[in-house]
Amino acid sequence: MTRIGLISDTHHYLDETVLEHFAGCDEVWHAGDFGGGVVEKLQSFKPLKGVYGNIDDKNIRLEFPEQNIFLCEGVKVMMRHIGGYPPKYNPDTKKEMLVHKPHLFISGHSHILKIIYDDKLQCLHMNPGAAGKQGWHKMRTIIRFVIDGTEMKNAEVIELGAR
Repeated sequence: MTRIGLISDTHHYLDETVLEHFAGCDEVWHAGDFGGGVVEKLQSFKPLKGVYGNIDDKNIRLEFPEQNIFLCEGVKVMMRHIGGYPPKYNPDTKKEMLVHKPHLFISGHSHILKIIYDDKLQCLHMNPGAAGKQGWHKMRTIIRFVIDGTEMKNAEVIELGAR
């Protein structure tokens, strides 16, 4: 069993309560738009997987890919910052999903929290919303969930407070 803390769109700001909420997690996954200083804080806290976002500088882009495909237990994960959501994926994302056939697709960028199952592609989509203070969202959010073998379960949406 792997406990995951999922975050996105921090935009240079990491609320200290995120570390409290993710204390019981085994890994932190960031869906892009880290901004300066966030990578280092998260890496010193837990193992970190992620992708760069459109605001991230060259150092973050050298460390994290645009698209990250990996296995977590028996779940194939595909993560991209800009991806869309079921059934409105952007064209590049849709093409990549048809090639890689992930069980879990994670994106950020929209600042809109979504957890949606795509029946057509047999894939769960998660977007944790935005945890930072920049953007148009009103509530800062993150997600905690569990991967147990091939099951994705116990998803919890956590509200961090108003932007």
